[in-house]
Amino acid sequence: IDLDGKSALADTMIIASGRSHRHVSALADHVQRALKDAGHGSPRVEGLPHADWVLIDTGDVILHLFRPEVRSFYNMEKLWDDSFADKPNA
Repeated sequence: IDLDGKSALADTMIIASGRSHRHVSALADHVQRALKDAGHGSPRVEGLPHADWVLIDTGDVILHLFRPEVRSFYNMEKLWDDSFADKPNA
């Protein structure tokens, strides 16, 4: 989701799903290693112990990794759709 000019949080938000707690955890681990190997340091990570919803914040990019039912419940795509983000004070 392109947040450039819509939020001071980040420029881009990525929302993805894993099939299980273990899959979400493995995806988060892989992303952290890839960022470190590419010279981007260690991002801030939250939610890894439970792996229902893991947030990886690199500064310019925020990655949300969900189990499918958690992703459906929070429906982040709807929260950040263009009609919401374009409203004043969004």
